[in-house]
Amino acid sequence: MTIALTQDLSPTLVLNADYRPLSYYPLSLWSWQDAIKAVFLDRVTILAEYDRAVRSPTYSMRLPSVVCLKTYVKPARHPAFTRFNVFLRDRFQCQYCGSPHDLTFDHVIPRSRGGLTTWENVVAACSPCNLKKGGMMPKVAGMIPHQMPFQPTVHELHNNGRLFPPNFLHESWLDYLYWDSELEPE
Repeated sequence: MTIALTQDLSPTLVLNADYRPLSYYPLSLWSWQDAIKAVFLDRVTILAEYDRAVRSPTYSMRLPSVVCLKTYVKPARHPAFTRFNVFLRDRFQCQYCGSPHDLTFDHVIPRSRGGLTTWENVVAACSPCNLKKGGMMPKVAGMIPHQMPFQPTVHELHNNGRLFPPNFLHESWLDYLYWDSELEPE
């Protein structure tokens, strides 16, 4: 489950049993209610907490800000072919002009010419470029994608997701995010 990011909602960062986020984009978050439920079902370990607490007549508990699953969830080998993942692969930019606005997707080889709706034939395109290219082949339209379409790995999508950080990152999450990024030599 993913939730909208605002500090008032006290979202909980969810890490896999190897202490990596289940996903970077969207960032793997649970509502505080789901996190507390998982704590009581003994499915997670609390790693960090907010200052806020929830109380019942007989119990008080600080809200978890970071939890780690007790059982490892094996990530998918290949990401699902979805519009969102195509946009993420293409970094939310039209592959013809670079615009981040009004994105749709385009069949590089048009469907009318036998093109399939697959990772290897679909790119992110803004509406104006998509309309301009229409049912033409890329060379005929004079519109060659900046990056030819390909099936990305989950790792490649995670790396692209890191380029688009969420609008809210609680300070307690920073120790658990991006620690597996390659360090730059000085």
